[in-house]
Amino acid sequence: MRNQNLNNFRYFLVCLMATVFLVSLPRAPLADVRGTGDLGLVVERTSGSLTAINSTTRRAVGKITGLGDLSHASLVYSPDERYAFVFGRDGALTKVDVLENKIVKRVEQAHNSVGGAISQDGRLIATSNYDPGGVRVFSADTLEKVADIKAEYGDGQLAKVVGLVDAPGQKFVFSLFEAGEIWTADLHDPKNPKIQKFKAGKEPYDALISPEGRYYIAGLFGEDGLALLDLWNSDAGIRKIVPEYAKNDPKLPVFKMPHLEGRALVGDYWFLPAVGHHEMLVIDRREWKVVRRIPLDGQPVFVIPRPDERQIWVNFALPDNDKLQVIDTRDLSVVQRLTPGKAVLHMEFTPKGQEVWVSARDDDQVLVYDTETFREMARIPAEKPSGIFFTARAHRLGL
Repeated sequence: MRNQNLNNFRYFLVCLMATVFLVSLPRAPLADVRGTGDLGLVVERTSGSLTAINSTTRRAVGKITGLGDLSHASLVYSPDERYAFVFGRDGALTKVDVLENKIVKRVEQAHNSVGGAISQDGRLIATSNYDPGGVRVFSADTLEKVADIKAEYGDGQLAKVVGLVDAPGQKFVFSLFEAGEIWTADLHDPKNPKIQKFKAGKEPYDALISPEGRYYIAGLFGEDGLALLDLWNSDAGIRKIVPEYAKNDPKLPVFKMPHLEGRALVGDYWFLPAVGHHEMLVIDRREWKVVRRIPLDGQPVFVIPRPDERQIWVNFALPDNDKLQVIDTRDLSVVQRLTPGKAVLHMEFTPKGQEVWVSARDDDQVLVYDTETFREMARIPAEKPSGIFFTARAHRLGL
């Protein structure tokens, strides 16, 4: 018995000495741990690449190549901001790791695509296709296809799909250009989407959803006005709004269609670009009527509010696409004009709005401005930059 106790004591001493030895060893440095909140991606439209950016340091932090045709590319983020899903014009859907700056997986899902969306729960990715038309839905985890929504109308024809957004209730909402329709797709059961169809008007070309997810508004290229769908009361169907705001005004050639997803909702007023006019519309969202028309220096493309809603920044189509205008929302006056460079294509605010990042495609630059002083803070080289997307978009509907 005494020998057994002695052996147990010796074993205890050996274990204790081993533990002390291991604890005293020098520790290896921790791996580089980063958050994603101040990261973003810049689309380089001609080289099929993305430049990764950091808004805190105002610099490029990486490059991802091999994404194909990005001439009309957009992207969305996973809820954890770790992954971006890039929609290429060539129909490819690419999953990108934002932290490691690499492609995770890439699928050729169509011949011609113009965007996409991520579902409310972050599990599904939907693509908006021109050719073959329709919406295809994929698992965000694996990029395996789970649904194929064919945009059929008339005698078996397929329509181009535009204005695809995510909506509450695990829904996607989109417009069919040739069919003149708006559809909603409930994806609670991804293998059996529940579709509702609404007559919208002639040639819906783009759309937006209000920040709370209630109103879907599609612009109509083939007729004046906008098509409004109240998703809280969808049985009421489509309501045409502002159909004759400029009925007697001569229209100018449209050099670039406005992008309605660059939405500006400030209080009870929408600020939207006017198609074929050098002006911005102010629409009362209670009555859905134009209450003011703000003259601009060109045909607006994006109309984007600063996050605190104090300013609205506007860029323009040719021949005025080297300009920006800044509107003060208190009195609707123009408070600043800037000329960042050639072919200003996109603007993106930092999450709290202290800075705005601007792509100047033909100068191969992304410019950073202080939104209070309008002072230029940085220039970041990028090859033919277009869309700029910060990870904060992961937590907003329709973006």
